This record gives sequence, structure tokens and C-alpha cells, in this order.
Amino acid sequence: MADVALFVHPHRDEARALAESTARWLEVAGHRATITTGEPPAEVRGSRRLDVVVSLGGDGTMLRAVEWALDAGTPVLGVNLGRLGYLTEVEPAGLEEALRGFLAGRLDVEERMALDVELDDERGITVLTRLALNEAVVEKTVPGHTVRIGTAINGHPFITYAADGVLVATPTGSTAYNLSARGPVVSPHLRAMVMTPVSPHMLFDRALVLGPTESVQLSVLGPRPAVLVVDGMAVQTLEVGWKLHCRASEQPVRVVVAGARSVHSTLREKFFTSER
Repeated sequence: MADVALFVHPHRDEARALAESTARWLEVAGHRATITTGEPPAEVRGSRRLDVVVSLGGDGTMLRAVEWALDAGTPVLGVNLGRLGYLTEVEPAGLEEALRGFLAGRLDVEERMALDVELDDERGITVLTRLALNEAVVEKTVPGHTVRIGTAINGHPFITYAADGVLVATPTGSTAYNLSARGPVVSPHLRAMVMTPVSPHMLFDRALVLGPTESVQLSVLGPRPAVLVVDGMAVQTLEVGWKLHCRASEQPVRVVVAGARSVHSTLREKFFTSER
């Protein structure tokens, strides 16, 4: 018997309906299914170990499901109920087949690199640690004004940016905010980091691709504060003198690969470059 959690976008009726029909099918087949829209139910927070978490929504729902499943090392299967997901490779009509394949051991589980994110205040005291699957961004808080962000690589000063922000992305996150900021697309099978300035007001506007053993530091230099955004969620206001440290995490994110889609086919579909 498998134990499956169905993580549902809270505001999409079609996601709830698909979760309910999938739960019924799983229970008829002798498995256990739990539907949740946020915090794990009490029985899941305890000793109960899940076999898989199914994300029903878009990429944002997938990111929340990954965070939800991370501590237990549970793999996540993404179902695309958004506009066009890079992370959610299964379409709703293919969910039952994908679950059958996973439960029968026919599908692979990929380990994706994540970022360890650590935030220090102006005194050097760590106030926050997070894990990011896509990216960590230090960005402006005042419309129409830039923020000054000092960068260092492996502890050595690099460049001070006057920009809307600076982001550090994983290969998986290279098709998210990094892509819209004109950063490079990196294969999710690699271990690397991408540091990309967002709308920099300076001549040097290139992204940097860094190795998995390197580290990045972003410092808020003022005169205005900034905000830290991790995987699309604002998590902390950064005052002048605060520093963000990013490095490749030793803890991977486990993603079920159904084989139906790839980053390259999604890019081809999104930008209408496929041959006709």
C-alpha cells in the first residue's frame, strides 16, 4: 500500500476536483490518499511517511509542495493546472497513468540542486535560513528607484550593482525569474548557480554561471532597504548592511520524471519556435 498526499492549489476548483477523483481511485486500488491545500495534516506531520506528494496547480504550487515534502525527502510529482509550467510536466489527463507508473517503479526520480540561503543582519547575526529550488532575489522596495547591491564571489568582492535587484538561481530556476531577466537557460541536470542582475543601470549587465563549490554574497548598500524573495515569496525586508549568502545545497530536491515533457520542449512551446 502506498501513501500519497495530493497538494492542491487552494483557489482552483479543477485542482480540487482532480484531487478528489484521484483520491477515490487510489483508495479503491488499496492505497491511502490525503488532500491538503497548505500545512500537512496532523497524521502526516507525525510518524507517517509519504511515498509521493502530487502537486496539482502551476509552478508556484509545485514550489510550495517541494518545500512541504523536503524534510522527509519525499519525491514530488507535478501536474500542470497552470498556464504553462516548467516544473509540472504531467498534464491532468495523464495523472492516473503517471501514478500507476510511479507506484509500479517504472518512473525515475531526479535529484535537483537547491540553494542554501542564509541571511545575516548588519551585526553579522544569522536571522534566517531557507532552501530554494528556483532562486533567491534581493530586490528593490521603492518603485522608480534602484537598490545598490554589493556582490562577492567566494568571499572576494566582485561588482556593486545599481539595479532593480540581483538574483541567484539554480539550474531548475534558470527558466523562471532568471529567464525573464535575460539570464541563461541551464540544464536542470547540472549543478551550478547563475547570478543575474535585474535591470542594472550600468554597462556590465551580464549573468555569471558559477560552479557548485562556489558561494555568492549579496550585500544591501543603501541608501534604501531591499526585500528578499525566495521562490517567488517575499520573506524578509533587508536593511542597509544586511547580507545574503547563497551556495549549492547538499540536500537535493527529489522530482518524479514522467517523461512526458522536458525543459527544451516547454521552451519550444512557450516561445513558438517549434517547426511547423
